[in-house]
Amino acid sequence: MLGVVLAGGQARRFGSDKALALFEGETLLDRAVARLAGWCERVVVVGRAHAPVETLADWPRSGMGPLGGLAAALRLAGEGGYAAVLSCGVDAALLPDDLPARLGAAPAYVADQPVIGLWPATAAAALEAILLGPGRHSMKALAAAIGARAVDLPGGSANINTQADLAKLEQRFRRR
Repeated sequence: MLGVVLAGGQARRFGSDKALALFEGETLLDRAVARLAGWCERVVVVGRAHAPVETLADWPRSGMGPLGGLAAALRLAGEGGYAAVLSCGVDAALLPDDLPARLGAAPAYVADQPVIGLWPATAAAALEAILLGPGRHSMKALAAAIGARAVDLPGGSANINTQADLAKLEQRFRRR
């Protein structure tokens, strides 16, 4: 399984480079990479020039949102002989320890944050058709096209869009 951290967002609402924001003394980027490394044979980061692991450019070009990052990873997975790609956003600070088991067989995604998902490498062609076509360019459009299952996580998943979201997450984490 190939892991991919999707880190190409503009972070306009966050106000600074979200990937470098600290959570529990660790950057969100480092935290996401480490989490995926625990489950995947190889981890890459898409959408940034500098990261603690190999980086890839979005496909077919930048500015395509998370689908462009996932497309680059699915293409790499197919070329590298990986059966599936486990994806998360750079802001996925609290992935559950058993995420792959909860997702089950590919294709599946987290219902309240579809950027977190397990995608078969064979989905590359469907994703490329979406990106190059006139239809809706969204993770849920991909999920519908390939019959992916939506999986609910107990307590939902953390979605960090603003500095306030990060502060709330830190506060919630300290209460545990």
